[in-house]
Amino acid sequence: MNKNLDTPLTFNCGTIMKNRFMLAPLTNQQSHEDGKLSDAEYKWLTMRAEGGFGLVMTCASHVQEVGKGFSGQLGIFSDDLIDGHTKLASKIKSHGSLAVIQLHHAGMRSPFDVIKQKAVCPSDSEKHNARALTLEEVYRLRDDFIAAAVRAKNCGYDGVEVHGAHGYILTQFLSSKINQRLDQYGGSLENRARLLAEITDGIRGICGNDFLLGVRLSPERFGMQLSEIKIISQQLIDTGNIDFLDLSLWDCFKQPEEFPESKLNLLEHILQLYYKDVKLTVAGNIRTGKDVQNILNAGVDFVTIGRSAILHHDFPKQVMTNPDFEPIENPVSENYLQAEGLSKTFINYMKRWEGFVK
Repeated sequence: MNKNLDTPLTFNCGTIMKNRFMLAPLTNQQSHEDGKLSDAEYKWLTMRAEGGFGLVMTCASHVQEVGKGFSGQLGIFSDDLIDGHTKLASKIKSHGSLAVIQLHHAGMRSPFDVIKQKAVCPSDSEKHNARALTLEEVYRLRDDFIAAAVRAKNCGYDGVEVHGAHGYILTQFLSSKINQRLDQYGGSLENRARLLAEITDGIRGICGNDFLLGVRLSPERFGMQLSEIKIISQQLIDTGNIDFLDLSLWDCFKQPEEFPESKLNLLEHILQLYYKDVKLTVAGNIRTGKDVQNILNAGVDFVTIGRSAILHHDFPKQVMTNPDFEPIENPVSENYLQAEGLSKTFINYMKRWEGFVK
């Protein structure tokens, strides 16, 4: 069975994605320190829209200044940032791609040298030099996620993705290991998932039924368990408030850590959910044309591409032309990456990935 990679996908909100390729939200450190869009970030993202990605997602964009997770992060926490986002969303859409921003708060993962104050967390964490949020601050955090979504809609974005993965603040609330709160946001899984539910409910209520809304979750690492993520995912689906679920698996075909004896791989566990009208995308070691086809054939609606999107701005066009397309082998030269739209800052960041840059 071969799914047509260029078959349009209609989300429940009515938004149409022209093909089955989404650009992963990739950290790159190339925006300005005040959160404003840089020319380098603009070039990197708009080149991917030009290269055929049906949905272009920004890097994680923080909704509060104290939630900044890394130097050079693109922000969405203030109206002062609107001009850059309006320009970016307009250009992405001019190529027929959906423009989506990822809403983020690093929580205890905000480095002191970046935010110049103690990081915040559901509970005190000496290890991370982080203090517990007061109840009032939790309410403000919820409201700031919602306000950022409204700001994004006003900038012309087609939608937002709420970042609940990779150990950032919403993961910290979801995790029974990290979250030791004794109020309505801690304890039971229902309480730990309350903040995420209130954010998605609030965004849908204010931004309306025609605004694209997704949530990113990771079922392993950072104190998360696959069994709990499956429950949270099903609850998000059942509310009818989200249009897509984005699951970051690191490797789609690995055995689940929680169930090492399972006959099902991680992706097969995820596919057990009853998705109704909610679309599913996954990320995790999807690098070649054949990988893309295998993921779609397994029942996933669209693929999220990271590494291969860095190597080829036109990865979707390459794969749609040649289903057996394989990306250039690493390591690649700095000149090659510059030609693919990466700034020197982004290239230096990629040197953290072993064997990626010559």
